[in-house]
Amino acid sequence: MGVLDQPMEQQVFNDRYKIIAKIGSGGMAEVYKAMDTVLDRPVAVKVLHRHFAEDEDFVTRFRREAQAAAGLNHPNIVSIYDWGSQNGTYFIVMELLEGKSLKQYMTAKGIIPPAEAMEIIKKVLSAINFAHKHDIIHRDIKPHNIMLTREGEVKVTDFGIARAGVSTMTQTGTVLGTAHYLSPEQARGQDVGVTSDIYSVGVVLYEMTTGKVPFDGENPVAIALKHVHEIPVRPRELNPDISEDLQTIIAKAMAKNPESRYQSAAEMRNDIMRLMEGMPIVALAPDEQETLVMAPPSKTARATQVKRPTTYQEPPRRRKSRAPMVLLVLFLILGMAGAGWYGYTAGIIHKKMVAVPDIQNKSLVDAEHTLKKNGLKLKKTDEMFSNTIAAGLVIQQKPDPGEKREEGSVVEVTVSKGQEMTTIPDVTGSREYKATSRLIEAGLKVGDSNYENSDEIEQGSVIRTEPAAGESVPARTPVKLVISKGQASSVIPDVFGKPLAEAKSTLEQAGFMVTTLEMFSEDVDKGNVMRTTPAGGSEAKKGATISVYVSKGPELLTVPEVRGKLEDEAKDILTGKGFTVDVVVIDGVSPADDSKVLSQDPGAGEQLNKKNAKITISVGRAAP
Repeated sequence: MGVLDQPMEQQVFNDRYKIIAKIGSGGMAEVYKAMDTVLDRPVAVKVLHRHFAEDEDFVTRFRREAQAAAGLNHPNIVSIYDWGSQNGTYFIVMELLEGKSLKQYMTAKGIIPPAEAMEIIKKVLSAINFAHKHDIIHRDIKPHNIMLTREGEVKVTDFGIARAGVSTMTQTGTVLGTAHYLSPEQARGQDVGVTSDIYSVGVVLYEMTTGKVPFDGENPVAIALKHVHEIPVRPRELNPDISEDLQTIIAKAMAKNPESRYQSAAEMRNDIMRLMEGMPIVALAPDEQETLVMAPPSKTARATQVKRPTTYQEPPRRRKSRAPMVLLVLFLILGMAGAGWYGYTAGIIHKKMVAVPDIQNKSLVDAEHTLKKNGLKLKKTDEMFSNTIAAGLVIQQKPDPGEKREEGSVVEVTVSKGQEMTTIPDVTGSREYKATSRLIEAGLKVGDSNYENSDEIEQGSVIRTEPAAGESVPARTPVKLVISKGQASSVIPDVFGKPLAEAKSTLEQAGFMVTTLEMFSEDVDKGNVMRTTPAGGSEAKKGATISVYVSKGPELLTVPEVRGKLEDEAKDILTGKGFTVDVVVIDGVSPADDSKVLSQDPGAGEQLNKKNAKITISVGRAAP
């Protein structure tokens, strides 16, 4: 049974990745749990369907995009360790994640609370922004490609792979899942860019917070046309817990016109973080008729709205019966007005009115002195923090400056307690979402995150804050998180075809460890490098172990001795050793030599290249 006929669970890719069990499948590939036998760690191997290998354009794109995706080193992007082909099958080796996809999570939970949805999408946008900065557009953002790990991490998968694949609009089994998240320009078959991914993120956020995709239909083409021409129901109509600001964010992300959307993932992420922190968002709903916010209410919503009554005309007899009441009310109003005027004029005669002076930004002593000179009194009623007015000075006064009050009246004042200060907590080593929560709890704002390499702090955890932990700063000061990208990565030198000693020296000088494995090769001279894992040109962390596969030259087979053996036995021995067999019949031999091998060429003990190893045996045939 050949390698291609073996069950996948019995296969080993690159003589290194031993398949253990199938863990998922999709329109482009099947995913297996495997063991990296060199580094002794579990990995995921995505095996692309074999028919892709028949498409030369796909193979070219796959190689280019897989190598580019392998260079994306970000805490919210699934790491790609290796890729290649074996027996006409292309595969990718990546980080094994224990958890579930966002689609599975939504199916189990239903509507995701807006706060939780924003926390997840914020990390998705961080990953997408990082990829966009490296000129990689995902093209297939959907809940199926977003993983939630058991540790609470959010990971985006399949960067670059969607670009390598053929159009998803023609792939049976993948269209329905993908068409729901297509941008209008993708549906039209036009070029896509950064804002296409942002549109898809908007659709995912819509689905998370409402429990429904914005467009559905009988087939992928029908759904795609709706993305181009139709307007979805407003999210708040499906879930009243969605705020107006969050609805605006979704609307801007899902604008039909790419120019009306957020122009970067960072821009959308910043608005979401502002909303999470209780700050006003920057975005305004796009000013175009097809935007989400402009969508009319659904039939259900219109049916539940309270109808305003039409003009109501009373019978003439009832209208006439109101006249005495109207006259009575009019007399009462006139009487009250007269009494009020009398009291007012009497007050002017007996009470002196004074203008309230402006005592804001004055000390209590100065404020009291100013009021006293104007015949007024001071009463301190409250204190509050202020970032602009020094402690002890008046922030607010009531009545306002310039208003008229009777002499002897009281002016109430609020006094500044100065700036509200808080201490930046030490969040070193914490995961980003935990650090964010602690900063907000401390009364601080969370600024944009930066990413740096670190030999001490694990990937995805906080290296430091700016300003630093322990500093006393005014409340609501923005604090920047510096997140670890893990150890620094370096480009693996390409040592293909080089002698082992030279290749090993080159890799070690670049900061890598080297382990060697030998393999037979028809194409690479004995002692020279066939390939490395990870591949040359990709990135790996310094100190990582690079597997170097060295050629043993062509595989040679030693010819066994089969002379004197019966023909069938000799054939079994030779084919079992990997030889092909030609038979030459020699007639007229003695009965003792009938069906026996009389000679063989080449002879026993000689070595042949396995690729073209052929043995000719001479077999006797006795006369009838």
